[in-house]
Amino acid sequence: MPTISSLLPTILTLAISVFGGGIATLLGLPAGWLMGGALAVSIASMAGVKVHMPSRLRDVVFVVIGMSMGASVAPDSLQLIASWPISLAGLVLELVLIISLTGWMLVKVFKLDRGTAYLSSFPGHLSFIMSIAGAGVGDARQIVIIQVIRILMLTIAVPIGAVFLPIDHFTPPAPTAFLSLWQLLALAAGCVAMSLVFGKLKVPAAYVLGSMAAATAAKLAGLYTEAMPVPLTIVAFILTGALIGSRFAGITRREFMTAAKGGLIATAMTIGIVTLVTAGVSLFVDMPFGQIWLGLSPGALEGMGALGIALGYDTAFIAAHHVIRLLLLSFAIPMVVVFIRRREAATFARQNKAEPQDFDK
Repeated sequence: MPTISSLLPTILTLAISVFGGGIATLLGLPAGWLMGGALAVSIASMAGVKVHMPSRLRDVVFVVIGMSMGASVAPDSLQLIASWPISLAGLVLELVLIISLTGWMLVKVFKLDRGTAYLSSFPGHLSFIMSIAGAGVGDARQIVIIQVIRILMLTIAVPIGAVFLPIDHFTPPAPTAFLSLWQLLALAAGCVAMSLVFGKLKVPAAYVLGSMAAATAAKLAGLYTEAMPVPLTIVAFILTGALIGSRFAGITRREFMTAAKGGLIATAMTIGIVTLVTAGVSLFVDMPFGQIWLGLSPGALEGMGALGIALGYDTAFIAAHHVIRLLLLSFAIPMVVVFIRRREAATFARQNKAEPQDFDK
């Protein structure tokens, strides 16, 4: 059993997330509990505070967010599937642009090796990327810092953009009925069971997608129509904010400063590319700009899904596009790594051939 002292970092992390989320909510920022919590925990971590989110609690966060996303799906949301091919084409285009341009920038401007640069440029699938980095491709510490900066900045950019830019966002419709305790327990049991099945099948983001699939199927089947209780939704936002911010745990200030400049520029490029592609897609698709942006945005699925709930967008659209992004990256990452390996081998071979000639001279 965990002791009180071992639980203190987790309790402190959650308290900081509550404080940051409460301040952001008092300031009237959209998705305040999520964005404020993520920012507060990130700042605390970089200031030297020991923050921590246990893996079991992380899984609980994923299940609750997936369940909330499924419960937020409108019964008629799937009628918009006919317009998805256009946005999916935009998704493919933006992935090509993000990977090629940010990878090239990190190599040419910041002189990172190709492995570090291109693994840092992949917009998503962090666990897959880190497993490849752990096998000897690139600098794992720089990769994780750049990737975490991307996740944090995207979580912050959407609510701020909703305030200061002409991006439509909607107050979620006020529910008239909420799930009872027994309904919540039954729904949670189904979500956990589906999450475990997705995990066995090696589906990306299994706990989020499995719980969302179960909650969505139950809602579309008419097993429930009630909404998630508001306090539970707020708790989900607080936990998600704490989870995003806690990804900076273990990163020293020196390591952060070394990789921060490249990470911030790469993230800015990513946001610019997503915004331009979203603008193009919005000309052909009758959806809110912010909803398309969230669907194409390469942030963490749980974070983007939570933002979709907070801003009143169609979570089915957002989740579907993030699933497809992860599937595309599952094929793209190994292909790019093979290309990097071949380039490194060719460079090594040229250097070995050049050395005897230089020695003779």
